[in-house]
Amino acid sequence: MSIPDLLRNHGRLLAVVGFVGLLLLVRQTALGGHFELAAIREAIAGHRLGGVLLFIALFSLGNLMLIPGWVFLAAAVYAFGAWSGGWATYAAASVSCVLTFWVIRWLGGDALRRLKNPLALTLLRQLDTAPLRSVIGLRMLCQTLPALNAALALSGIRFRHYLLGTLLGLPLPIALYVLFFDHLAKWLGAN
Repeated sequence: MSIPDLLRNHGRLLAVVGFVGLLLLVRQTALGGHFELAAIREAIAGHRLGGVLLFIALFSLGNLMLIPGWVFLAAAVYAFGAWSGGWATYAAASVSCVLTFWVIRWLGGDALRRLKNPLALTLLRQLDTAPLRSVIGLRMLCQTLPALNAALALSGIRFRHYLLGTLLGLPLPIALYVLFFDHLAKWLGAN
């Protein structure tokens, strides 16, 4: 396959890979240190509204930089307490997933639909058959996993299924993580 053919057939997918590569490079710089648990907690602690807005921004940027959502959830529970931290995480995770969807969709369109891989085509058919149920199940299993956000954005799924599936699929795993981190914080004497 020639380079023009490669770009014509997979250019948008290559744009997503380049974008993610750039963000991973940024993550390795001094900026990446701002996305550690202690740094996040320090940035948001003591500022209820401003802290929550900063938390949502950090969560969204961190998700684009492939930082797992549980890091932010632990920081929120530690900074805001279980109840408020859980709600802040749900809001931040929802915003982050939507932002990631639109950025990756803008860059890559429905690039996964153009792949001729039989496994990819089988998975896309299953997603097409039950999009809402699929997104809810995937969110319950993988929460805000950056790779899942990118794959769903590139799958061509309708945004309304993505959004509703995200909003319905995130509460249970977030609640379970909140309970875990709250008990862990109490056990360690942090709260």
